[in-house]
Amino acid sequence: MRNETPLMRQYRKIKEKYPDTVLLFRMGDFFETFENDAITTSKVLGITLTKRSNGAASEVPLAGFPHHALDNYLPKLVKAGYRVAVCEQLEDPKYAKGIVKRDVIEVVTPGATFSEKLLEHKSNNFLACIFIKDNICGFSFCDVSTGEFATSEIHIKNLREQIELIKPSEILIQKREKDAVYKLLDFDPEAAFPESKNKFFFTKVDDWVFNSDYAREVLTNHFGTNTLKGFGIEEMNAGVIAAGCVMNYLNETQKNNLPHIKKIYHYDYTDYIILDPSTKRNLEITSSISEGGREGTLISILDKSQTAMGGRLLKKWISRPLKRRDQIEKRNTAVKDFYENKSERKKIIEDLKSIADLERILSKISTGRAVARDIVQMKISLKKIIEIKFKLAKFTSPSLSALRNNLIVMNELIIKIEQCVNENFLTGIDTYGVINKGYNKELDELKDILINGKTWIENFQSRERSRTGINSLKVDFNKVFGYYIIITKANLDKTPQDYVRKQTLVNAERFITDELKVYEEKILNAEEKIESLEKSIFAELREIILGFADPVQKNAGLVAALDALISFAEVSETYNYTLPEINDTNEIEIIEGRHPVIERLLPAGEKYISNDTYLNPDERQILIITGPNMSGKSSYLRQTGLIVLLAQIGCFVPARSAKIGIVDKIFTRVGASDNIAKGESTFLVEMHEAANIMNNATSRSLILLDEIGRGTSTYDGISIAWAMTEYLHENPNIRAKTLFATHYHELNALAEIYPRIKNCRVEVKEYNDKVIFLRKINEGTADHSYGIQVAQMAGLPVSVTNRAKEILRSLEDKDYKRKSKATGDGFQISMFEKTITEFKDEQLRKLIENADVNNLTPLEAINLLKKIKDDLGNK
Repeated sequence: MRNETPLMRQYRKIKEKYPDTVLLFRMGDFFETFENDAITTSKVLGITLTKRSNGAASEVPLAGFPHHALDNYLPKLVKAGYRVAVCEQLEDPKYAKGIVKRDVIEVVTPGATFSEKLLEHKSNNFLACIFIKDNICGFSFCDVSTGEFATSEIHIKNLREQIELIKPSEILIQKREKDAVYKLLDFDPEAAFPESKNKFFFTKVDDWVFNSDYAREVLTNHFGTNTLKGFGIEEMNAGVIAAGCVMNYLNETQKNNLPHIKKIYHYDYTDYIILDPSTKRNLEITSSISEGGREGTLISILDKSQTAMGGRLLKKWISRPLKRRDQIEKRNTAVKDFYENKSERKKIIEDLKSIADLERILSKISTGRAVARDIVQMKISLKKIIEIKFKLAKFTSPSLSALRNNLIVMNELIIKIEQCVNENFLTGIDTYGVINKGYNKELDELKDILINGKTWIENFQSRERSRTGINSLKVDFNKVFGYYIIITKANLDKTPQDYVRKQTLVNAERFITDELKVYEEKILNAEEKIESLEKSIFAELREIILGFADPVQKNAGLVAALDALISFAEVSETYNYTLPEINDTNEIEIIEGRHPVIERLLPAGEKYISNDTYLNPDERQILIITGPNMSGKSSYLRQTGLIVLLAQIGCFVPARSAKIGIVDKIFTRVGASDNIAKGESTFLVEMHEAANIMNNATSRSLILLDEIGRGTSTYDGISIAWAMTEYLHENPNIRAKTLFATHYHELNALAEIYPRIKNCRVEVKEYNDKVIFLRKINEGTADHSYGIQVAQMAGLPVSVTNRAKEILRSLEDKDYKRKSKATGDGFQISMFEKTITEFKDEQLRKLIENADVNNLTPLEAINLLKKIKDDLGNK
């Protein structure tokens, strides 16, 4: 607008470049926001919304905060779902001619941030990109705070599980493909961020960015290479496009300031067990079902890491169990070595406690955010790595020997940091400054002037007191007047002729002298030059450190692996785990297995009841497990899944012994949950998850099913559960090892029909009409469900449970008649309209009517006939 002030015109010009951000505009000591940004900022941050004059163009809304509060306020805006552009002053206002030059120095988004208040120490913060080409997705992700950068190509059907695995904080998508991505990820764009259940933060990117030639240019320019062959991604066109989009976005938000991102690797998800979102949720691997936090999860038990880097890697390992036996055994041997050498292990743990987050410190150095304390922490860490390398010589496993040999001694960098940075200044022992005395001759000379100059001021004050006879005479300083002499009004008559009056106060007056001003200029110039020179020296040191970025990153990765392996050993020894045998058979044999989480949550003195598990595809493919609620069926299923997972991440397992034939996928259908937001009932959610299992399981998969079919009528539920079990048994392409916990005792009949189905039950005892859970799994079938006893334990009214017993007896005697009985509370219990026999007749008739006799296979016809015969026999 023509009538706007020059400042507002400058603001609008910058805002036009960043229309989808909240623009924080530096003005002196404040960051200001205007117009809609001001309204947003005021609401999110809870700061005052005011107005600012805009010349003849009327007033504009204004909200701001002190510049030193940026680290507190900026994360709040990002957490609220806003992208934030930080616009800084690029010159000192004192020397500016006209409007101070300003520009955006970075754009902070959920996936592109270095803020410690937005980052979790033991979790990665990934920015991801999805590029869809036919049935293939280019999928790339980068953690700008650590420098990790990867890309891959995955089938479109596997996209959701990989998104759930990586858990990116922000996802870049092509504008024209946004609806397709939303559908694939079951995302509701109308749901508010971050309250939406999916918690995806999408950024829509212009279509032209998703171009193969442009992507290759962006990536090769960044890495300084001619091709991408050296990274193993040259032929992955969709993956390259996704990676190019990530790098383009980071260049825009970080202003090409990314020297710590040294490489990109091919993320091959086929190297890992597939854990779909349902399995990760039901097994509570990294987040609990109830609270969503770490408490009560597998990672809360396993994570004994001492470093942030080790914690992040351990979380990756838990989420990505291995499928290759050699890789698993490589970890096993290292964990075993640490397990058997406790005293040496404890020494290394003490060293690890002193190691800082080298990955994130390096990223701060590369982007100019590091302070002297970060540099010193890096130096301390590098020295500790030398000590760890020496101590690793006591371990003999090939894995640890290789790790030790790969650790790099970096004495040159350690010496450089020690020469340059004054650690005593950081601890307050020494006030000389952040740069060591003797490191830079010019700096030392300037500091001598400063130190001697201040001594001169003290001597000048003493001399002037003697000369004037004014004992209260004082030399002071402020930014407006510089150095000056204060004389109280009672002593003004003693003021010398050469004193020049500068200011009159209520009780005193301020004076200067020519001599004082000459020294003031020397001192102030020295202070300004010292500040400028120290910044320059520190910047040079950062560049020197970046020259060692590759070995620092390599050491960081090795320390992370060391920390994670030691964590496994600590847990294994502390909780009495055992080394599993990993083999290429298709069998699972667990002797006296325990649930790794539940056993740690038991009250003191209470022992966890261990159980055996034996599965193989030839004799014991499917175990049907019956028993009452609360007896331990679900825990047994989860226990088996977690033991297999622990074995395939290279950890010991909670069991007396275990032999694990490598599995390729773990599926679970445990527990019940509605998806009300999408109009999906518990039963529909259950069927979706069951369909996923049926369509994707293989002969090497492990399937854990709990109460399939309970969300519908009894006979519908039994029918679905029966048919699913048959399908898993008879389909030659599946034959997956399966644990099936159920209340449907009718399913026990399957063991008489199919040779690889076995029945198991959870043992209980009845005492005085109460049920005692023994938590022991044995061969056989459960006699009762004990639902009424469980209801009594839950506190259901006695009148209700007594009436339930009556109805149960009537049903069991097949002599149930219509009647009603008033309860003590005056309510009536509604009665069934038909006897159980009538129900069976109707179901039998429907079964025959619905049979497609023209298309039945011989096996299906035999099964149908047997079912009819059995049903008639049970009437």
